[in-house]
Amino acid sequence: MSDKPNAKNNAREVDRIKTGSFERRLSLTRAGLVAGSRLAGNMAANLFKSREKREESRREALSRQAQYLVEELGQLKGSVVKIGQVMALYGEHFLPVEVTEALHTLEDRTTALGWSKIHQVLLQELGADKLKELDIQHEPIGAASLGQVHRARRKSDGRELCLKIQYPGVAEAVDSDLDSVARLLKVARMVSFGPDFDEWLEEVRVMMHREVNYSLELETTRRFGEMLKDDDRFVVPEVFPEYSTSHVMATSYEPGLGVTHAQVQELSLARRNHLAQAALELFFRELFVWGELQTDPNFGNYRIRLGANPGEPDRIVLLDFGAVQKYPDSFIRPVCDMIRASYERDLERVIEGAVKLRFMRLDWPASVLDEFGKVCMAVLEPLAAEAEDVPDFALNADNEYCWRRSDLPTRIAKRAAKSAINRYFQIPPKEFVFLNRKLVGVYTFVSVLDAEFNGSAILERYLYPQTAAQGV
Repeated sequence: MSDKPNAKNNAREVDRIKTGSFERRLSLTRAGLVAGSRLAGNMAANLFKSREKREESRREALSRQAQYLVEELGQLKGSVVKIGQVMALYGEHFLPVEVTEALHTLEDRTTALGWSKIHQVLLQELGADKLKELDIQHEPIGAASLGQVHRARRKSDGRELCLKIQYPGVAEAVDSDLDSVARLLKVARMVSFGPDFDEWLEEVRVMMHREVNYSLELETTRRFGEMLKDDDRFVVPEVFPEYSTSHVMATSYEPGLGVTHAQVQELSLARRNHLAQAALELFFRELFVWGELQTDPNFGNYRIRLGANPGEPDRIVLLDFGAVQKYPDSFIRPVCDMIRASYERDLERVIEGAVKLRFMRLDWPASVLDEFGKVCMAVLEPLAAEAEDVPDFALNADNEYCWRRSDLPTRIAKRAAKSAINRYFQIPPKEFVFLNRKLVGVYTFVSVLDAEFNGSAILERYLYPQTAAQGV
């Protein structure tokens, strides 16, 4: 489901979720003024220190005040919490690192809404006759910032269902909450408003409206289920429109284990590789074939269903379709061309693609352009056709890539930090911000499975589909 459940707080319940725009704006504005005045005071106190000391003190103060603001956001719950989480996930190019680090600590502190209130929502959304068809567990199996999830059983046939129920007023509060959070960051002097930030903020707004549009998620879930129906590596929940509205979403209940669960981690290498390769291929299919990606890499969006009998394949249960984004061909084509150029180690075409996507400019120094292109090619290390540039520690005795041991993201980050790229690197197009998060999420998923395989054969099927179709 798109709103990540947090079952830890199910023992406590509340009677309502505060969504009144006035009280929320007042709380956020007050918090922003407090944080901003503290930062201003810190600047004044450090006026006569050396530049290095001033910068160190500024970062420490920014980190403290960012954490203070996160605590204030957490108390308001509702869409404010979700907005903070989305900003943490996708804000690395637009927010100070101290702010994104603080936002990453923003846990879903929302307690479950009491059953009497949830029953009122269901009664209003579905009607009494539909509710009589279901036995619904009063205790939720998960509660999050936008809503909570209850298991249910259809009386007529015993079918096990999941009901995702949105909290009253949350959808209507998205715009005012987002504007309030943006104003909070500005008042607190934690962000400089400009065209890039504004464009990104509007993309966050679009994403939030998608997250609360359960009718859209239901249709997206149905569509992905249709596209994957013949692939036994994946399970997509069946949708039940008769028990669904724009604020309630009914799907089949699909059990499974988290990817970090001990039973999953203890699987044989062959079984872990099977799951990892399935996840990698799904990403390529989304990118190269559908042009439509599930952009939220949270592990809560995936479950592993272990094969019950010998020979029965392990499967990935896909739960979240609220963060699916459709990309225009004008973006997808240059991205795919750039990946193809990186795979073929054609530095000139990699640079050309980066310029088309507005990562780089041709008037940059040649050394910076070359280094950026080489970093792009290094990202494809696990997918390389040849292992000549792969460090020995990242390969096993059979020359297969060890995804966890390679520590590729850390090595890439260190290489970029040591080069002059950071001084020239531009804010990428908003589409790439979400695509990059998806890529990192897939790599992390495969790494957590501790998979060992070379991904070139999988990638080539999508880079050169005609060759693959001919069996060459």
